[in-house]
Amino acid sequence: MRINYNYIKIIGLLIIVGGLFAFSNQRNNARKISESNIKFLGENKLFITDATVSKLLIQNLQPVTEQPKDIIDLNELEIALNSNSMIKRAEVFMSIDGELSAEIEQKRPIARVNTNASYYIDDEGSFMPLSSNYSARVPLVTGNIKKNKLKTVFQFAKTVEEDEFLKKHVIEIRQNDNETIDFKIRKSDFTVHLGTLENLKKKINNFKAFYQKAMKDKILDSYKVINLKFDKQVICTKK
Repeated sequence: MRINYNYIKIIGLLIIVGGLFAFSNQRNNARKISESNIKFLGENKLFITDATVSKLLIQNLQPVTEQPKDIIDLNELEIALNSNSMIKRAEVFMSIDGELSAEIEQKRPIARVNTNASYYIDDEGSFMPLSSNYSARVPLVTGNIKKNKLKTVFQFAKTVEEDEFLKKHVIEIRQNDNETIDFKIRKSDFTVHLGTLENLKKKINNFKAFYQKAMKDKILDSYKVINLKFDKQVICTKK
């Protein structure tokens, strides 16, 4: 029987290559995670720190940097990050050489509730805790507020945040017991009774027209109450 040594060489070469690949793959999987790379997306980078994010990157009760890369569950890390009340969205990636990267988008507050409990309302109408790192300059929300019933005050706060005039002037939003809205503006003592959010755009336009006229006539400080409850007129009560 004639032996084909070329076949033997090829088989031997495949065994060696397979062995080297398995050895390299085993070493690569056993390699520990290098220092995590944390990237904050967007302009909102003030409420949660790199250190806080690093503390959330925990698996098996240990920091990920102390564990082999093959046991790291990226989905589990994303769930841990997204469960944080400061974080709007988080994604976690790992490079071939074991570098762990986390992309974080923080929530954006548009109002601050200032009642028995203090917290922010974010731009999606959700609860957001206060931060020890930074205080946002947003309107204060007072009155009868419950965390599970933020819809009305959120809708008006969102209107304020999206309107250049209101964003510049509104400093306080009050929700009354019947869920009607009052508000106050910067450098003025009067209270604005908005009422319900029905015909909101018309009411706001009426207020803007009143404000510009009162400013021009220099009589803005003469009023105690500005009533916008009736969308066809502005009723003013003097001091």
